Amino acid sequence: MKNYSKNIFTSFLLIISFVITAQKLPSNKDKIYFEVDRFVANPNPSNLLKLEKFDRDITTVIRKSNDKNELLALVILNCNKGYYETLFNTTSKAISSYEKAWQTYQKNQLKNYDIIEFCLIPLGNLYAIVGDFDNAENTIKQYYYIATETKNQQQQYAAVLNLSNVYQNTGRINEAIDLLEKTIKSQKLTNLQKGNLYNNLGSNYFLHTTPNKMIPNAFENAEKAYLKAVLLLVQDNTQSEALANTYRNLSKLKLEKNETELALQYFEKAKSEFRKTSKKNSRTKAQFNFDEAIILFKKENFEEATTLIKEIFLLLIPSYSNEITLLPSEKSLYAETLLLDAIDLQAAIYKAQNKPQKAIESYKLSFFIEDIFQSSLLSENSKIINQIRNRNRTEKCIAIYEDLYKKDKNTAHLENAFLLSEQTKSAVLKQGLIQSKKQSRIEKQILTQLQNENIIILKEQQKGELASINKINEAISKQNELMLQLKQIDIKTPSKSIQNINLNDLYNKLKEDNAVLIQYFSGVEKMYSFTIMDKKIYLNSFRNNSYNSAKIIQFLDFFNDANSIANSPKEYNQRSTIAYQLLSLPKSKSHKNLIVIPDGLLNFLPFEALITKASATTNFAKMNYFLNDFNVGYQNSAHFYMSSKESKKQPEQTVLGMFPIFENTTYALNFSKEELQSIREKFKGNYFENTNATFENFKKNANKYSILHLSTHASSGDIQTPASIRFYDQEILYTELYNLNIHPELVVLSACETGIGKLFKSEGAMSIARGFQFAGAQNLLFSLWKVNDYTTSIFMDLFYTNIKKNQSYLEANANAKRDYLKSATVSNAKKSPYYWSAFVYYGSVEKEKISPNYIYYSTGLLMLISLFLIYIRTRK
Repeated sequence: MKNYSKNIFTSFLLIISFVITAQKLPSNKDKIYFEVDRFVANPNPSNLLKLEKFDRDITTVIRKSNDKNELLALVILNCNKGYYETLFNTTSKAISSYEKAWQTYQKNQLKNYDIIEFCLIPLGNLYAIVGDFDNAENTIKQYYYIATETKNQQQQYAAVLNLSNVYQNTGRINEAIDLLEKTIKSQKLTNLQKGNLYNNLGSNYFLHTTPNKMIPNAFENAEKAYLKAVLLLVQDNTQSEALANTYRNLSKLKLEKNETELALQYFEKAKSEFRKTSKKNSRTKAQFNFDEAIILFKKENFEEATTLIKEIFLLLIPSYSNEITLLPSEKSLYAETLLLDAIDLQAAIYKAQNKPQKAIESYKLSFFIEDIFQSSLLSENSKIINQIRNRNRTEKCIAIYEDLYKKDKNTAHLENAFLLSEQTKSAVLKQGLIQSKKQSRIEKQILTQLQNENIIILKEQQKGELASINKINEAISKQNELMLQLKQIDIKTPSKSIQNINLNDLYNKLKEDNAVLIQYFSGVEKMYSFTIMDKKIYLNSFRNNSYNSAKIIQFLDFFNDANSIANSPKEYNQRSTIAYQLLSLPKSKSHKNLIVIPDGLLNFLPFEALITKASATTNFAKMNYFLNDFNVGYQNSAHFYMSSKESKKQPEQTVLGMFPIFENTTYALNFSKEELQSIREKFKGNYFENTNATFENFKKNANKYSILHLSTHASSGDIQTPASIRFYDQEILYTELYNLNIHPELVVLSACETGIGKLFKSEGAMSIARGFQFAGAQNLLFSLWKVNDYTTSIFMDLFYTNIKKNQSYLEANANAKRDYLKSATVSNAKKSPYYWSAFVYYGSVEKEKISPNYIYYSTGLLMLISLFLIYIRTRK
C-alpha cells in the first residue's frame, strides 16, 4: 500500500512537472519575436541569412494557422527582414519580404500594426527603385487612401511625396508638379514636410531643362524651389539628411548650367550636412561618391572620378575586388540603379579617355543589369519605361561603333551597332508574345483579371470629377493582390532575354523576298538608319536637332486635315522631297520590296507618299512618289520580319466583317455599307451589321475566318486616355484586345487612327494595331490618321480586288494605291496623298500566290505535251 501511494505521489509530481514544463514551452509567436529581437541586437549579413532560414521554417509550420497573433508576428518578422535586406543591398529579397508581409496582413484582415509605415511605404519606394512603377503607383495610392480614411496626415504627405517621384520617373512631370503645388498650398505642413515637397518640385522643374522638354524659366523655377526648401529645412537642425539632398540637387543644377565651381560649393555643403546624419548606410555613401564623381568627370579629372567609382563598387558589391580589373564581374551584378549609373559613368570616362572598347565592355555590363531589371517586372508599362534608359545607352554604343567604322572600315562594327539597335525594337511586345506561349492557364487567368481591373480604373478615371474613389481603390487593391499572386508563379518560371537574330539568316531572307530593309533608331543626339541590301549593312545618320526634326514635322503636318495638301500641292512637293532626302532611303534598283522599321515620329510617317524628285505639277497622279519605286511594307523589328511566315492559306479565304455603320446616329458611316457590299461580293464569310456588330460576336467568331475586317470608328486617345475602337455596343480599349488569342491571316482596321496612340521610342505606338498584334495577329493593315469614309470604301474595294487576284497582302496594298491614283472615277482633289496613303501594311512579305485555275491549266498543258511526246516516240 505504501508503495502504491508512493507511485501515485510520484506520478502526481510528474504530471505537475509536465504541466509546468508545457506551460514554459514557447509558442510560435514567442519564437518569432525572440528571433527578431536576437537579430536586431546584432544585425549583419550572416545573421540575416539565419533569420531568412528561420522565416522559411516557421512559415511552413504556421502556413495554415488561423491564429491572428501568430500571423501578425510573421508580418512583423518580414517587415524587419525587409528593412535590413534593404540596408544590406539585397533589394529583390527586401521586396519579397515586404510583399509577403502585406499579403499576410491583407489576406487575414489583421489589425493593431502600422502596416503603412513599416511595410507599404518602404515597399512602394523599393518598387520605384527597381523600376516597377505600376506596382509602386498602386501601392502608394492604396496607402494614401487608407491614410485619408484614418486621417493620418503624416502618411498622406509621404504618399504625395512618393507619388510625385513615381510621376517624375515615368515622364509625367506636369502631373508631379501639379500634385506638389496643390499639396503645398492646400495642406498644413511642417517645415520639414514643406521643405521636402519643394525639393521634389525643384527636381521636376529641373527635368524640364533637358533639350527635349525645355520650358520657359525651367532653371529659374527649379532653383527657386530648391532655395525655398533650404530656407525651410535650415530652421530644423535635426533634418540634415533632407538638407543634404537639397544641396545635392542644387549642385546638379549648377553642374547642368556648367557653373562647376558653384556646383562644388553646394556639394561641399551637402557633404557637411551628410556627416551630421546618423543614416549612413552603404547606399547613401555610394550615392555621394557618385555625385562627386560626376562633378570630377565634368572637370575632366578622370582618375579621381574613377577612384570614387571603385569605392562605389566596394560599397555595393560584397565580392568586388579591384586588384586585377576595375570593372566588376558579371556574376557579381544585381538589380541596383546606383550600380548601373556608376558603370555607365565609367563607360563615359573610358570614351573620354579614347578607350572605345573598354567603354563598350562597360556598357555590356549595364545591359546585363538592365536584363535583370526587366526580368523582375511584370507590367507592360513599367517594362516600356525602363526601355528608355536602355535606349540612351544603346545610342552611346551606336555612336562608338560609328566612330570605329569610320577609322578602320570594319563592317563588324556596323553589324554590332545594328544588333544593338534591334534589341530595343518592340522589345516588350516581343517578350510578351514569347511569354504568352509559355504561360499556364492560371497565369493567363490572372493576367486577364489584371487587365480587367486596369480597365475599370481607366474607365472610372475618364469620368473626371464624377469618378468613384472607392471603386478605383477597390480595383487597385485587387490589382495588388493579383500582382503578388502572379509574382509567386513567375518566380518558378523566370523569363529569358531575347537572343540576337542571325544576320546570315536575315541576309538570306531578304534575298529570297527580293527586299531591302531599312531600320531607324531615333536617339537624343542623332537619328541613325541601317540599310541592309545585298548582304551588306550601310549606316547613315543625321543630327536629331530642332532643325532636322522640323523637316519631318513639316511633312507630317500636311496630314492633319484633308485640305492642307490640296490647298498647297507645290509646297507639299517641296517639303516632301526635303524629308525624303533627309531619311537616306535606298534607290530603286533590282529590288521589288522595301521593309521599313520606323522609330519615334517616323512611326506616323507614310513613306509611300514621300516625293523622290520635286516637280511643279499639281496633278497628284503624276507626282514622283516613293510608292513608284518599291512595294513598301513595315515591321516592328527585324525579329518580327524574320519570324513572320507566309500564312497557311485556307483553301478558300473567308472574311469576318464587323460593320456597326451606326445608322441614324451622329456616328453614322454611310459609305461603310458600300464597303461591306464590295467585300461580300468577293469573299464568303460572316458579316455583322449595325446592332449585330458587337464585341461579343467578334470574340465568338474571330478564330473561324482567315481575314478579320473592322469598318468602324477608332481613336488614338491622348496622354491620359488609351487608344480605343468602337463596336456597336461598346468602346474597347487597345489593352482589352490583348487576351483574344487570335491567329488570322490578316486583320484590316478600316477606321481612323488605328495605328496611332501614345508613342514610346522603339516600342512604337500604344494603338489598336498593337492590341491586335499582342493578341496574335501577324499581318495588319491600319491607318495613320482620320480617314475619309468615301475614299476608304474605294481603296478597300481595290485592295480586296487585288487579294482576289491572288496578290500578296503587301502587293495588294501597294497596287491598290497605284490603282487609286490611276482611277478615272476619282477626282484630282481626292487623289491627294491624304486619301490614299493613310493605310500601311505591317506583316510578312509573301510571294505572289498561284491561282488554282492556273495550276489546273498548267497541269493539263503538261499532260498534253507528255502525250504528244509519247505519240512521237511510238511513230518512230
